[in-house]
Formats: sequence, C-alpha cells, structure tokens
Amino acid sequence: MTIRSARVDDAHFIAQTILSSQRGHRSRGWFDVALGWPEAACHDFIARVTVARAVSMWHVSQFLIAEIDGRPAAALCAVPAAGTGPAAWRAIEEVGAATGLAAPELDAIRQRGAYMRTCWVQGGEGDWMIEHVATDPAYRARGLVQALIARALDQGRAAGFDRATISFLIGNQPAERAYARAGFVFAEEKRDPAFEAIIGAPGFRMFARAI
Repeated sequence: MTIRSARVDDAHFIAQTILSSQRGHRSRGWFDVALGWPEAACHDFIARVTVARAVSMWHVSQFLIAEIDGRPAAALCAVPAAGTGPAAWRAIEEVGAATGLAAPELDAIRQRGAYMRTCWVQGGEGDWMIEHVATDPAYRARGLVQALIARALDQGRAAGFDRATISFLIGNQPAERAYARAGFVFAEEKRDPAFEAIIGAPGFRMFARAI
C-alpha cells in the first residue's frame, strides 16, 4: 500500500469516491439529489468539479489516495472546516457555467440540495475536517481507511490544528466502527424527518478527536 496526494488524472476516481461517500449505506447522496441526473451525468459533473479552478473540499488537491499495486483503492479529503460551503458552491457555479447550465437550473440545484441544511453537522471554524471517505469494494478490509485517516491527522497536526472531525449518515455502522477505531468519539448529531424522507437515514452524526 502507498498513500499519496491525489492528482488531476485521479479526477474520475475522486468523483466516484465523493458519490460513494455521500451515499454511505443509502442509494442516494447529496449530488444525486441536488443534480437530479442519471449517475453517469452526475459522475461527469463531479469529475469536472474536482479539477475546477475554484478549489473546494471536492478538489483533487484536497484528497489523499491509498494505492494497492499502483491502483487507486481508497481516498478521503482533509481540509480546514472554515469556509467549505461557499467554496463548494463556487466550484459548482464554475462548472455549471462551463457546461452551459442556465441560471434557473443552477438555482434549482441549490434548492434541491437545500434539504441537507437542517441536519448537516460538521466541525467548527477552527477544526480540521475529514470527509468523503470511501474504499473501492474490491479493496475493503485491508486497513486502507485507517492508514488514510492516520495520514490525514498528521497533516492536520502539521498545519496547526488540534481537533479533527468527521461526519457520516446516522445508521452507517461500518463508517461509525471505522472512525471509532481511529480514535474518534461522538460529538453531535442532527436529525430531520424531511431529510429522512429523501435519503432514508435520520440525519448526520459527527465524531471528533484531538490531534
């Protein structure tokens, strides 16, 4: 196993990582709902977001990749929690403009994606945030997530952060066990019936740990 920073040529792997991590143990995640497109179209749009000029938490530069025999097998992003929302929307607007989305469709994406606001929970402005953790099913149970998290924590510590957070859908037991194994403990959760009606999970849970 080798851990490295993601590159531009990893865009499609990172796009799949984002889709898989947002879905968790359910069939749809934020991009599926907000875009409202078939999976291939969602994947292509996210791949463009990962290499946009606007650097967001979805950008390849924010991801670590675990390789097995030279092939990407798992990934996560690790970023300062401050300002992630506005940066994400700037990337969506940039790619939307580049792909010919009119202003009304961008507004519709924003409106469809708003369902998550009532129960999304993430680290505070001074926290180091780990998100979008996913492993290719062919490479599970090899310790890749633990190795990636350890490297991400090292990055956060080196950048001067003293707390890391990680969020996941309530009910995603494999994720909860993996993060607990990495030393994270329960910090907060938010639930919302409207969110559950769309996704099938009650809301989000956040774990945190000192670094």
